[in-house]
Amino acid sequence: MKVSKGSFESAISKSITQWEKDYLGRGSVSVKTDIVRNMIIVNLKGILTPAEYTVCETKEGMLTIKKNRSELVESGVEDLKDIILTITGEKVKSFHTDLSSRTGERVMIFKLFNDLEKNLLT
Repeated sequence: MKVSKGSFESAISKSITQWEKDYLGRGSVSVKTDIVRNMIIVNLKGILTPAEYTVCETKEGMLTIKKNRSELVESGVEDLKDIILTITGEKVKSFHTDLSSRTGERVMIFKLFNDLEKNLLT
């Protein structure tokens, strides 16, 4: 039986929010997931603390926050890949992420081996 795309996207958003709370100590303000062909794109808003926004006012501070936050997420990447595998049944081929220190948003992209979107009900 095919599962709806929206139910997968919602489950991924909820699971990543829970992972953030359990692993990083706090979650995003909002998480939106989109499945596009062989990619799962996760947009996380409100991930920086007020103190981190202040530190990001200088270029050096911004680079430090981006580096620290990236290292934290990368250290938990196997958990994130497991979340995707558990929910979708698809293995992750590669993982990419970046953080905007200006908007406090993070984007995560999970590239899969297969086209997940074509196997889902839209």
